Amino acid sequence: MIAPPESIRSILATDCGSTTTKAILIEKGPEGYRLVVRGEAPTTVEAPFEDVTRGVLNAVREVEELAGRKILEGERIVSPQSGDQGVDLYVSTSSAGGGLQMMVSGLVLQMTGESAQRAALGAGAIVMDVIALNDGRRPHEKIRRLRQLRPDMILLSGGTDGGDVKRVAEMAEILVAADPKARLGSDYRLPVIYAGNRDAAPLVRECLDSRTALTVVPNLRPSLEREELKPARDAIHELFMEHVMAHAPGYKKLMTWSPVPIMPTPGAVGIIIEKVARRDGIAVVGVDIGGATTDVFSVFQGVFNRTVSANLGMSYSVSNVMAEAGIENILRWVPFPVDEVELRNRVKNKMIRPTTIPQTLEDLVIEQAIAREALRLAFQQHRSLAVGLRGVQSERTISDIMTQTETGQSLVSLMDLGLLVGSGGVLSHAPRRVQAALMMIDAFLPEGLTHLAVDSIFMAPQLGVLSTVHEEAATQVFERDCLVRLGAVLAPVGPGKPGQPCLEVRLEAQGLPPLERSVRFGELVVLPLPEEGGAKLRATPDRGLDLGPGKGRALTAEVRGGVVGLIVDCRGRRPFALPTVSATRIDRLREWNRALGVYPRDV
Repeated sequence: MIAPPESIRSILATDCGSTTTKAILIEKGPEGYRLVVRGEAPTTVEAPFEDVTRGVLNAVREVEELAGRKILEGERIVSPQSGDQGVDLYVSTSSAGGGLQMMVSGLVLQMTGESAQRAALGAGAIVMDVIALNDGRRPHEKIRRLRQLRPDMILLSGGTDGGDVKRVAEMAEILVAADPKARLGSDYRLPVIYAGNRDAAPLVRECLDSRTALTVVPNLRPSLEREELKPARDAIHELFMEHVMAHAPGYKKLMTWSPVPIMPTPGAVGIIIEKVARRDGIAVVGVDIGGATTDVFSVFQGVFNRTVSANLGMSYSVSNVMAEAGIENILRWVPFPVDEVELRNRVKNKMIRPTTIPQTLEDLVIEQAIAREALRLAFQQHRSLAVGLRGVQSERTISDIMTQTETGQSLVSLMDLGLLVGSGGVLSHAPRRVQAALMMIDAFLPEGLTHLAVDSIFMAPQLGVLSTVHEEAATQVFERDCLVRLGAVLAPVGPGKPGQPCLEVRLEAQGLPPLERSVRFGELVVLPLPEEGGAKLRATPDRGLDLGPGKGRALTAEVRGGVVGLIVDCRGRRPFALPTVSATRIDRLREWNRALGVYPRDV
C-alpha cells in the first residue's frame, strides 16, 4: 500500500540497467524534496547470480554507506521509515535482460502498422519487426520470422472499427501457424494484445485464446482520423509485469518489494519528458545514448513519440554506427588527421572492451565524433517515424475539396523546439559541459532559439516512475538535482557566405552589464548567461535569414540561464555543411572549439 504523498519523507528508487543497477535516495527537507546520495552496482540478472535483487541490494548498501543510515534489514527494505531508519516508498524501473522486446502487426504497414509501432515504442519496448499484409513478404516468410525472433510480447492490430474483418483474421491465422515461443520462460503462453477492429475480436479470440495469453483492448486506430494508443500502452505495461518480469531471474521477488509496478526504463523516461512538455507548454526532444541503443523522445503539438535505434550505441553497437554513418562522416568532426585503419582499430577495440573510457584527449575527441553520428542517425530515424496519421482525408482547396491525401508528415519541427535534453554516459559525463552542448547542436542542428540541458547522473527513469505516484517529489528533484541547464543555442536558418553579416545580438541579464555582439556568417561564439535566472534577448538577423518570426525579423525572447551560456551558431542551416577540403575543415573545427573552450588545447 502506498502512503499518502504528503506523508512521504523519504524515497528509495532503483533502475536495473543491462549492465549497472543505480539507486538514489530522496529526502524531504525544508526546501522540499532533494537527492541525498546515489549508489550503483553491477546488474546480476545473468549467471552466475541469475537474481536481479542481488544487484539491487548491493546498490542500496552503497546508498546506506554514503547516507550513513540503515535502509536494509537482512535482505528486506525497511518500510515505512521509523526514526532515521528505512524509507517510506520504494520504486524501480528495469531494462535488464534486454528490456521489453516486441513484434507488432497491422493490416497496412504505413497506417495501422505505424500506429502499432508508436504504441509499443511509447510503452518502452524495442520493436523487433513490423509485420503487415502489404509488407512484401509471403506468409511462410512471416511465419519463419515470428519463430526466429522469439519476442516477449506481440501487439496485433489492424483495420478501423466497422471495417474489413477477413483480413484481420488472416493476421491472426499467421500467428497461429507460427506458434512463436516467448524469449523468457518456456512453460507459459506468449502474451498477445489485440487492439484492432472491434468487429474482428470474436474471430481473433477463436483463433488465439487457446494458444496464447490473449488480451483484447480498444482499437488503437478506431477511425482513419483518430489514434487511441493509451489502452494498448497500458496493456503492454501490465503484461510486462505479469509475464515478462515474472519470468526474469529474481523479478518476482523484486516486485514484492515495491507497491508501485516496475516499469520499463524507456517508458519511465518518456513519462518525465511528457510531463515537462505539458507543464511548460513547450516542444521537447530528449535523447538517451547508451552502449547498445539510442532512444529519442519528443513531444510536438502535444503528441508524444519515442523511437529506439537498437543498433546505434557507444560500445556494443559502436561498429554499427561506423557502418551506418560511414568513415567520412565520423572523420568530418575530428580536428586532426586520422588514418582510416587507425580509426577502425579504435572502434573495434571499443566494441570488444565496452567498459573502457577514453585515455587521451585524442581518444575523447574521436569518441565524441562517433557520438555525433549516432545521435544524428537516431534523430533521423525518429523524424521519419514521428509523423501525422497516414490515410487521413484532408481538405486542400475549394476546387479539390474531395481529394484524399496522405499526411504522413513529420511532427518534428526544429524551429518550434523549446528544450533539448541529453542523457547517457557520453553526454552526462563529458569532462566539460560545453562538449555535451556542442555534440547535441552538431547532431540535431536546432533552429531559432532552443534551450539545452543534460541529465546529470541519469536519474530520469527513477523520477519517471516516481511521478506516477508522487509528481511533486519527482518534479522538484528533476529540476533541482537531475537537470543541468546548459543555456541555449541561437541558430538562424538560411544560406550565406563566410564573413558576411549574420546576426546582431543584445543580451540583458541581472548582475551582468548589457552585451551587444555582431556575429558573422560561419562563426560560432558563446555569450555569458547567469547560471540561475535568465536574460532578455533581442536578436536581429540579416535579410534572408530567419530566427522564427520571419526572414530579417528580430526575435525578442527570455533566455533561461545555464552553465555554458548562449551559443550563437551562425554556421548555417538548410543547408549546414562543413568544408570539404580536409585542411580547411580542420582549421574551422579548431577555430570553433577555441571560441567555445571545448577542449583544453588544440588537438
